Amino acid sequence: MWFSFWRSRDRFSLDELRYLTEQLMRIQIVNDVNKDFVIEALRSIAELITYGDQHDPAFFEFFMEKQVMGEFVRILKVCRTSIVSLQLLQTISIMIQNLKNEHSIYYMFCNEHVNFLITYSFDFHNEELLSYYISFLRAISGKLNKNTISLLVKTEDDEVVSFPLYVEAIRFAFHEEGMIRTAVRALTLNIYHVGDEAVNRYVARAPHAEYFLNFVNFFQEQCINLGRLVVNRTKNHHLDSGASIRSAVDEIEDNLYYINDIISAGIPDVERLIVDSMLKLLIFPFVLPSLRTETETEIGTVSSMYLLCCIFRIVKIKELANIVAAALLCCAETFMPQSEAKLNGYPHSQNCPDEYQKENNSKINSEQLETGKLQLTIPNSSSASHSNPEDTIHNCGGPQFALREALLSYIRHGDDVQVSGALGVLSTLLQTKELDESMLEALGILPQRKQHKKLLLQALVGEVSGEEQLFSAESTAAKDDIGDEVYTYMQKLKDQYGISCAWPEVGASPRGHRSQVLDALVSLLCRPNVCAEALWDGGWLLRQLLPYRESEFKSHHLKLLRISFQTCSRQIIEEAEGTWPDMLLTVLSDEWRNCKRAIESSSPRKDPKAMLLSQDNSTPEADVISIESSFAAGERMCEVVKVFVLLHQLHIFSLGCVLPDGPPLDPPVPVTEKSRSENAGVDILGPKPGTEVNLVDALPCRIAFERGKERHFCFLAVSVGTSGWIILAEETAMKPTYGIVRVVAPLAGCKPRIDDRHLRWLHLRIRPSSFPFSDSAKYAAHGKVKTKALVDGRWTLAFRDEEICKSALSMILEEMHLQTNEVKRRLKPLLDVETTVDSSHTTLLPESISSSRTLSRDSL
Repeated sequence: MWFSFWRSRDRFSLDELRYLTEQLMRIQIVNDVNKDFVIEALRSIAELITYGDQHDPAFFEFFMEKQVMGEFVRILKVCRTSIVSLQLLQTISIMIQNLKNEHSIYYMFCNEHVNFLITYSFDFHNEELLSYYISFLRAISGKLNKNTISLLVKTEDDEVVSFPLYVEAIRFAFHEEGMIRTAVRALTLNIYHVGDEAVNRYVARAPHAEYFLNFVNFFQEQCINLGRLVVNRTKNHHLDSGASIRSAVDEIEDNLYYINDIISAGIPDVERLIVDSMLKLLIFPFVLPSLRTETETEIGTVSSMYLLCCIFRIVKIKELANIVAAALLCCAETFMPQSEAKLNGYPHSQNCPDEYQKENNSKINSEQLETGKLQLTIPNSSSASHSNPEDTIHNCGGPQFALREALLSYIRHGDDVQVSGALGVLSTLLQTKELDESMLEALGILPQRKQHKKLLLQALVGEVSGEEQLFSAESTAAKDDIGDEVYTYMQKLKDQYGISCAWPEVGASPRGHRSQVLDALVSLLCRPNVCAEALWDGGWLLRQLLPYRESEFKSHHLKLLRISFQTCSRQIIEEAEGTWPDMLLTVLSDEWRNCKRAIESSSPRKDPKAMLLSQDNSTPEADVISIESSFAAGERMCEVVKVFVLLHQLHIFSLGCVLPDGPPLDPPVPVTEKSRSENAGVDILGPKPGTEVNLVDALPCRIAFERGKERHFCFLAVSVGTSGWIILAEETAMKPTYGIVRVVAPLAGCKPRIDDRHLRWLHLRIRPSSFPFSDSAKYAAHGKVKTKALVDGRWTLAFRDEEICKSALSMILEEMHLQTNEVKRRLKPLLDVETTVDSSHTTLLPESISSSRTLSRDSL
């Protein structure tokens, strides 16, 4: 028998298939003796059936005639080894995946053999077998349509009563292995998107509807885990926490995309179930309460803001988006976390009083799911402690404030991460197409162009209110009420979820809420202690809300922005006298283009996950960098330039003018004949090692770059325009007044100092000649730059006597002065506020405003 199996035959022939089938039928038991033959026979049959499906229908006709699928089932029953079971699953998977003929697929599914294999009790302790089993199920789901799906279900009175493929697959929906979870999700989506009404009713009613509830519980666990990772990173600065957070974020976003794919299948009952579960098991008890920082929660403030951004951005459910947005208009006390209540085994904050204890809301039975009687009890207690709104950010957004006001308080007073998170939530809301415009208006973030469009449409259809507002003196002012849609969603919050949202007394109109948002954004742009990246995000949001002209700004807004601009202008002048004046204009031009592109973009620059990963950029390399180093000075200069560019462009924007492509700078001037650079023969390109220079102004000196190896050079300091260099050259025997350049270093930032004890010694700091921040994309994570590249050099030059040393110091200071003056001259058009702002609006700076952006917030 075994010899005949290996005899020479045409491999892809009907005779080969007939022979393999006959031999397989003779097998009475599969054991270690014949398992190799069975495995090879199964593999060969799969190849032949796949070949025949594409070339010769006689192959599959023989497969049906001999009922080979029944033989496969019989082999499985008499099998005593798992490796054959594995090969059998692989064989059938290959056949199902590669069959193109619809009649062939129909035959494969038309008997109970496939369902038998689906429900067979495999030993799933074998991980490889489980993997092949899940692949087998997924292969079946890939061939489902409205015709084939009916072959895999049992019905009674036109209702599906059994669907083994779906039931067995969702058993592994939350398996610890990610690949298995992914395969199960792909399988379920294939089923949902078939569009069979009876199947849709089957998956949406108890007990199978609990799958969606369990999935939201599973997702809730992931969100809580993310919150813990973020909190631990903030407290302990784990070096490897960034990778863990990224992995958790990727998993969370994948789950949200899966939820959105389920919704896109268009099963109303499933959509309603998911919305209810998301709101009652995650958003109301965990995410929204975490927007307040004075109470410890499972998720944390920053993580909750990230989750809100992801939910709005990924899950395209109009009902969910508008209900969550309406909840942001509710007072924070509405969502006070409960003490002992648990959702999916995780307790709420332990700081709540005993009267807030409720029963476990996650224990929702099938009857509640089927009847739609899901209820979440959230206490609305007036006994909660109230915080002072004038306190620090940890007390801002207390129980008496609406959650949207808590977001605004972070913008006004929060740290960089809280500012970025709050701006991210508002920007995401503004970009969410599922939100009604009336909801954006109630939140105070309806773009002005949409407001004008709405009023124009009202005027065109003859609505008096729209016409009056459109042509009134205050054309941008909206009617002091909220739309019917907002009231509708607030009523749903009360009726369906037991959440009573009283409209806050302060800013209880769209106009008042819009004014609050604008005040917060302008306050942010004037804050001295916020990073430039967060300010750019605020500038983008302000640009979206006010895209027209100066009249859209209030007078006090313009006043504050001009004060901040003048403060930042003085900082730019200080940078012209600092460590990197030769790179200031280049950085300013680059950041001008970057900022223009950022605030004119149709969408925010950053992904929501950036708010989680930006909390701790410190690294061991960055920790050893001195605050006085040129690298730290370069960071500070970039920050100042970014803020200055943003404020300058907002000034132009407030006037209703078009932003130029580049900053208005004066052109360079020719080098004067009496300058040292002209005498030395140095042009704008600068000296290069090995080139010849005139040493008419040079001073002799000595320096040792290596211990015990002192060298004699001629020292020269020159500047050309905004550039400057320190040159060490060796005299030539052929030309006594000329020398060969050996060493070149930047003039700026050298901080010359004569030694206190040795008056013939001149100490210089030598910073890098290239600017490490010139390409912001490459150096976004500059903390990873090697420490060796960030260390400044130190030179000590020894001169013949004290007078020559003083002359060298004087030469350096004079050339640095010329360099600084040239930078200031070219900056003058940019710094002159009178060229862009009407002189009648010029406001003197109060004495309490310092030129440093590191002042406390109280100084403004």
